[in-house]
Amino acid sequence: MEGALVFNCHSPVMPDPVSNLTPVPTDADYRRIAELVYVHSRISLGDGKRELVSSRLGKRLRLLQCGSYADYCALLAGPGGAEEINHLVDAISTNHTFFFREKKHFDFFEEVVLPQFHADASYRGDGCLRCWSAAASTGEEPYSIAILLALHAEKSPGFRWELDCSDISRSAIESARSGVYPDARIEGVPADWRRKFFQKGVGSQAGNCRIKSAVRAPIRWHLMNLFQEAYPFDKKFHVIFCRNVMIYFDRPSQEWLVQRMSRLLLPGGYLMVGHSESLSGIHHGLQMEKPAIYRKAPR
Repeated sequence: MEGALVFNCHSPVMPDPVSNLTPVPTDADYRRIAELVYVHSRISLGDGKRELVSSRLGKRLRLLQCGSYADYCALLAGPGGAEEINHLVDAISTNHTFFFREKKHFDFFEEVVLPQFHADASYRGDGCLRCWSAAASTGEEPYSIAILLALHAEKSPGFRWELDCSDISRSAIESARSGVYPDARIEGVPADWRRKFFQKGVGSQAGNCRIKSAVRAPIRWHLMNLFQEAYPFDKKFHVIFCRNVMIYFDRPSQEWLVQRMSRLLLPGGYLMVGHSESLSGIHHGLQMEKPAIYRKAPR
């Protein structure tokens, strides 16, 4: 059993060099930023997202000492623009999440998907359950899945699983890969699971915790755009979690992505989307099993 450990987190954020700078984007600057975000992520920023953009980018502008959004747009268009676009997408795409968010999905996973995997040979395939967390953010969703898989493996000898996790945000993936969270972030995890799957930090890391290596090790992390031409894996999945990300895409992008994910599901496989998301009006060939849970036709 792993004991308490002093582990390294990210370096502390340096204070903003210009603390009183609060630039506001002009219409032209906002359109330019929205266009760049859409081209590089398919995230659609309507006019109603101005406040979000300002709150997400304000700190970035102060760090770069840009006195206006016009200066920032000039930076994006300049020689270092490609690298800064990565930071721009990072800032816009990183969203709030927490462990076992939308618990009904995890209940369905435990109560329906895992029993079906053992009972249905055509669904089971080669005997390794494969899942994909397509918008992994800072890792709370994939680690929630991994905890359930690790618990299931304990009572199912020979059970094997793989979990691929992806996100467009470099900082989110790096944070997720580390598996380090403030103690307050895991308060919603049952106490016995906290003791079983998390290490408490000591010394300089007091107040933090880390997912134990037995849960982290089997996970594969991918920095990727869901709309890129080729994905970094060549497999099909029993379950794809793509939750609370399509709400930021326009309808054509949603349809394109759902159709692509449908092709990546094994027969009988499941696509789980966020409860605030709907696939109505989208051509995808999947059948709704429950709200926000869709299934590909079995063999």
